[in-house]
Amino acid sequence: MKVIAFNGSARKNGNTTMLVGYVFEELEKEGIGTELVHLSGEHPHGCIACYKCFKNKNRRCAVDIDCINDCIEKMEQADGIILASPTYFADLSTELKALIDRAGMTSRANGDMFRRKVGAAVVARRRGGAIHVFDSINHFFTIGQMIIVGSSYWNIGVGRDRGDVAEDTEGITTMRDLGRNMAWLLKKLHS
Repeated sequence: MKVIAFNGSARKNGNTTMLVGYVFEELEKEGIGTELVHLSGEHPHGCIACYKCFKNKNRRCAVDIDCINDCIEKMEQADGIILASPTYFADLSTELKALIDRAGMTSRANGDMFRRKVGAAVVARRRGGAIHVFDSINHFFTIGQMIIVGSSYWNIGVGRDRGDVAEDTEGITTMRDLGRNMAWLLKKLHS
């Protein structure tokens, strides 16, 4: 089994990466493979509403100028998908939004190709707006007929400057519980 995570943060090794790392530690303890993909520096383009994915039905986005098709392929091959974002002006990053829009449209055009995969949101925040980010990510999972795994609290960690989430003990516990719950669910689904 494998879980792929997409980090939508502009910082490759910031708070969002650290939060995903806590989830990964628990998954790896259970023998589940993990991979982290950073969208930073990739400059993914948003959906252009060309609807060619519905015509082509080749499990790829027709816009082939960036990393999104590689991401879609990794999502399709994974058993679990984590979408992680910092909170920017009470919303998710534009990089993660581009992935959601294009992967979501491609999935719908190809018979909901992520159906019944396990999904989890991970959100870093400084102060407010994180619930909106959490909800936006989970909307992608629900419309794609995916199974959302929960934790002991909302999957949110608090920190402003790089590394600050290491001081958020409740956030760390939430991420570790998320990893354990995700591992449990994946094993149940694959037994």
